[in-house]
Amino acid sequence: MTRLNRERVLRAAVALADESGIESLSMRRLAQELGVVPMALYKHVANKEQLLDGMVDTVVGEIDPPEPGSDWRGVVRQRILSARRVLLRHRWAYGVIESRTGPTSAVLEYLDSMIGVFRDGGLSVDLTHHVMHAMGSRLLGFSQELFEASGASGGSGGAEPPDPALAQRYPRIAELAAAAAHDGDSVVGGGCDDQFEFEFALDLLLDGFERLRAEGWSPPGRG
Repeated sequence: MTRLNRERVLRAAVALADESGIESLSMRRLAQELGVVPMALYKHVANKEQLLDGMVDTVVGEIDPPEPGSDWRGVVRQRILSARRVLLRHRWAYGVIESRTGPTSAVLEYLDSMIGVFRDGGLSVDLTHHVMHAMGSRLLGFSQELFEASGASGGSGGAEPPDPALAQRYPRIAELAAAAAHDGDSVVGGGCDDQFEFEFALDLLLDGFERLRAEGWSPPGRG
């Protein structure tokens, strides 16, 4: 039998969350999966919160390292889309990341690395500061959307016709809903092409950052 260690505990917890959902995760259930008594886990993780922190670090550790030789935009785009692929493999992870009271060590390391890419690409400290605010959770492959998938479109994944009374009251929303590209598994919102919307916004941001860098942008009052 493989000896129990912290890495094995965390990988088993990630696998359990992948298979059964994060709601199913408990120290007792994890101990059963590993074939040990629950007390054995506490030698490696002090409590469930520490377990969740370690799971976040395990998942973030799957993000591809920077590809050498690319311009800064290419490096940032590659890593963010890698982060997105990782979170799509572990669909519970973004909620756990959001639930942390502070960034874990792997998240801090990742963010520090990304700041380095911006700075090495010629962005000033001030511009990089604002870039990090503008990117927000998108740096880790997910974004806060205006509507949940179960919201106004009904959450069924299809481009269902809007309720006539609502369409009359909110004609511009109805117009957009009718024109939306179809993606039944979208986490952006029913009827939206999730991946396209993410990359569309990402490319807009990166192009805008490059324009500001080329212009030598500085905050108002400091130029």
